[in-house]
Amino acid sequence: MTYKFFWVCLVSLTLSACQTASKIERNNASADLLEPAEEADIVEADTEKLGFIDTVPPVNATAETPDEEPIEPVIATSKPRIPDDLWDRIRAGYQMNIDLDRPRLSSQLRWFSSHPSYLDRVSKRGERYLYYIVDELEKAGIPTEIALLPIVESGFDPFGYSHGRASGPWQFIPSTGQMYGLDQTWWYDGRRDIIGSTQAAIAYLTRLHKMFDGDWLHALASYNSGEGTVRRAIRKNQKAGKPTDFWSLDLPRETRAYVPKLIALAKIIKNPEKYNYSTYFIPNKPYFDVVNIGGQLDLAQAAEMAGVSIDEVYLLNPGFNQWATSPDGPHRLLMPISKAKQFRTKLAEIPNKERVTWVRYTVEAGDNLLLIAKQHNTTVNVLQNVNKISSTMIRVGQELMIPVAGNKIESYTLSSHQRLLAKQSRAPNRNRIKINYTVNAGDSLWLISNKYDTDSKTLARWNNMGLGDPLMPGKKLVVWLKPKQSEQSTRSVMKKVVYTIRSGDSLALVANKFKVSINDIRDWNPNVGSKKYVQPGDTVTLLVNVVGG
Repeated sequence: MTYKFFWVCLVSLTLSACQTASKIERNNASADLLEPAEEADIVEADTEKLGFIDTVPPVNATAETPDEEPIEPVIATSKPRIPDDLWDRIRAGYQMNIDLDRPRLSSQLRWFSSHPSYLDRVSKRGERYLYYIVDELEKAGIPTEIALLPIVESGFDPFGYSHGRASGPWQFIPSTGQMYGLDQTWWYDGRRDIIGSTQAAIAYLTRLHKMFDGDWLHALASYNSGEGTVRRAIRKNQKAGKPTDFWSLDLPRETRAYVPKLIALAKIIKNPEKYNYSTYFIPNKPYFDVVNIGGQLDLAQAAEMAGVSIDEVYLLNPGFNQWATSPDGPHRLLMPISKAKQFRTKLAEIPNKERVTWVRYTVEAGDNLLLIAKQHNTTVNVLQNVNKISSTMIRVGQELMIPVAGNKIESYTLSSHQRLLAKQSRAPNRNRIKINYTVNAGDSLWLISNKYDTDSKTLARWNNMGLGDPLMPGKKLVVWLKPKQSEQSTRSVMKKVVYTIRSGDSLALVANKFKVSINDIRDWNPNVGSKKYVQPGDTVTLLVNVVGG
């Protein structure tokens, strides 16, 4: 038995030795097939990129560990650094090809790079809104270059209004705004609402991007001039056998410059040092918080509760036209993030009936809803809605509840009415005389501008209007008249004089006294000039050359 056992052990040892020799030969043969490592190819491991596991000895996976679970390696990965400057975050999210060299692009680059103060100004305006916009673009998977589009559209002016009736930071025209759920009422214009208009812009741009098969330049051109315009230009080039890229299309002049403006801005922001520019620092942190207010609220009261200026409330909530939020919503206010907690606390403490100031008005003989609305700085529709009136008929003795501003109306500096007054009071240049014109039935911007030797676009700009805005009888316009050509000599110093008509005066006597023409007086004073006779106490405004005597 012992003899047999000895022979079994001897055979087993022999077989084991053969297998080991065979493995060594195979390993050596495999090594001969590999290229020898060059010294230059040996790179030290970057532990920040590869993780902690690469800095410790490897685990012997074949070692037996009886009665223990296999040890899983723990990889310590470093989190990407969150940039402090929002511009760094914007650069990191670029997706479009902006490495282009086109004449139209070069001209825009020259303009922006030679106007650094403009870039600073629009950056400061956009500081309130940019973090939110970038955040929403990233969620939607849209290139962060698009965050610069409001600079092209409005210069980040939330109250921007174009002659084409486009409004807000993203410049929506009324019809497109309504298509994307942006309500436009006396109380509220969603095209200026930061949250509403940004969401609408993202939805619209996403649709255009898909429509043009992922071509962002075509999508952006369509955002400016309409998808129909771009499609027709593409079809025209296809029929002529020409390229259909953006740069080859026959598009409106404004659109041909529109896309290069955005690309030029993106190039400057990507590499500001190349263009001798230093970006204005914007913290990569939320600027505002959204507070649910649950109903209508006076904006002056909101400012007081939050401890901010009324202008700050309007700049964060530019969608609200009047002195209060809209009774129909949205029932939210954006507040600086450092003031939101205080605002919420104080908002919870005030009773609902004290959120808006109300007056009780008793209808008198001769009253009508339009007259009452004008007296209380509101509209007929508001009075009808608040008092559940289905028609314009009211009776003497009837009581109406009217919402009114809690502070003096002049203190709501950025309300729609106060912005219009400020715009109308701003002279375009020196030596202009301001006249007030009341719109009559049948008037149009074209007729009025022709009467005063100007153009419709200029007249609309003086009155913060679009060319297509309706002109209702009774609307107040301003016209800034310039002196006649003969008056613009080197010996002319024009002064505005307000003269009160005295007993025995006539327009002819006044014209002769101040050495102006009767027609000039009538042009400068349409309300007085339209009368057959002037009365003592009437006032006329005159533009008088004080040097010429």
